[in-house]
Amino acid sequence: MSIKYVPEPFRIKMVETIKMLSRKEREQKIAEAKYNVFNLRGEDVYIDLLTDSGTNAMSQEQWAGIMRGDESYAGAGSYFKLVEAGRDIFDYQYIQPVHQGRAGEKVLFGLLMGEGQYAISNMFFDTTRAHVELAGARAIDCVVPEAGDPNLRVPFKGNMDVEKLEQLILKHGPEKIALVIMTITNNSAGGQPVSIRNMRDTAAVCKKYEIPLNIDAARYAENAYFIKQREEEFKDKYIKEIIREMFSYGDMFTMSAKKDSIVNIGGLIGIKNDGELYQLIKGRTISYEGYVTYGGLAGRDLEAMAVGLYEGLDEDYLKYRIGQMEYLAGRLDEAGITYQAPVGGHGVFLDAKAMFPHIPYYEFPGQALAIELYKEAGIRSCDIGSYMLGNDPDTGEQLHAEFEFTRLAIPRRVYTQAHLDIVADALINIKKRADSVKGYRITWEPPVLRHFQASLEPIE
Repeated sequence: MSIKYVPEPFRIKMVETIKMLSRKEREQKIAEAKYNVFNLRGEDVYIDLLTDSGTNAMSQEQWAGIMRGDESYAGAGSYFKLVEAGRDIFDYQYIQPVHQGRAGEKVLFGLLMGEGQYAISNMFFDTTRAHVELAGARAIDCVVPEAGDPNLRVPFKGNMDVEKLEQLILKHGPEKIALVIMTITNNSAGGQPVSIRNMRDTAAVCKKYEIPLNIDAARYAENAYFIKQREEEFKDKYIKEIIREMFSYGDMFTMSAKKDSIVNIGGLIGIKNDGELYQLIKGRTISYEGYVTYGGLAGRDLEAMAVGLYEGLDEDYLKYRIGQMEYLAGRLDEAGITYQAPVGGHGVFLDAKAMFPHIPYYEFPGQALAIELYKEAGIRSCDIGSYMLGNDPDTGEQLHAEFEFTRLAIPRRVYTQAHLDIVADALINIKKRADSVKGYRITWEPPVLRHFQASLEPIE
C-alpha cells in the first residue's frame, strides 16, 4: 500500500472497550431503529462516524482543567479564562459562552431576522438552516459551482459565490437580507475550506450593502490549516495569525466548540465590537441558557473549552488531523470510490449518488449507504443529502439536495489507522454489491430537523 498514514502526535493513556455485533444482530438493530442511525444505541456501534461534534478525546490538560473548574453561578474564574482565550485568538471584544452551537444560533438569530427576510450562506448546515426558519426567515445557499462536482479537485470548494451573492442581494433587496453567514469549513459541501480572499470579497459585498456578516466557526482551525497549505499569501503564517485574519472580516461568529475546540460540550458567540448587540445577547442568554457567565455549562466545561481552543491550533495536531482524512481518501481512490475531493477537514463525504445511481433522490441514496455501512461493519455515518435537507417549509414538497453525500465524520484523537482500514474495506465490499441496494421511504417525520427522529422502511 503506497498511502502513508500520519502518526499520532500523542500517546494513548486511557481506552474504551468497543465490540462488533454479528451481521444478523446488526440487521436486527437497524430494523428496530426504524432504519434511522440516530436511533441506534452507542453500544451497538463499532466505529461511530455519525458526527465529529462532541465525540472527541480530551487531553490530560483538559481533564486537569475539569478538576480546576470554578462552579460559581456568577463570575466564575473559568468564565474569565475562557473569555480571555476567545479575545486572544479571535480578537473580538465580546465572547459569550453557550452550551453548543445551535444554542448560539437560537440566541443570536432571533435578534437579527424575522418574517419576510432572508439569510444567505456559502451553505447552511441542518441546524443553522432550521434556526433561520424558526426565526421566521428563509435560508439561501450560495456556494461556488465547483462544489457541485465531487471529482473536481480545486483548493477552496467551500467558497461563497460572491457574484451570485450580490445578485441575490439585489434580487430580494438589501433590506430583506438580514444576515450573510460564512461557514468555515463548509460542512454541507464536504468539509471544504474557504479562502481568505473569498472572506475579503464576501465582506466587501456585505459592507457595500450594510449587511452583517456572521462566521459559523465550528471548524475554524481546520480551515486555517487549509489556508496555510493552499493560499500562497499565508504559507509562512502561524495558524493563530491566519485565524485572526479570517475573523477580522466578520462582524460576529457563532461556534460549536464541540469540534475544533476538542471538547464534548460547549459553544461560543463572538461579537467584534457592537456593545449594544451584546447587551441584547446577554438578555437572551439569561432566558435560554442560564446566567451569562456560565451560558448553560458547568465551570469545568468552560475550563476545558479554554484549554481546547488553544490545543486545536497546534500544527502537529492539525497535520495529523487532516492526514487521517487524506489516508482514508487515498484508500478510496485506490478502490475507485467517489467522494467530495479533495478531501475535507473533518470527514470524508462519500458520493452516494455515484455509488447508487439507480436510487433517486427521493429514495435517499445517502441514507441507504449509511444503513449499508452499519450492516456491513457496524459503522455509523449519516446522510448529508435530500433526506437531511427535508421538505420545503412553504410547500411541504421534498427538496432535491445539490449533493447526495454520506458523511464519515472522524472524531478527534479517537480512532487509529486500523479503524480507518475497516471503514475502507467495508466500502469496497458494498461497492461490489451496489446494484442490489434499495432505497428507503419515510413512514413518519417531524416538521423540523426530521432526520434526527424520522422512521423509514426499505423499498422492496
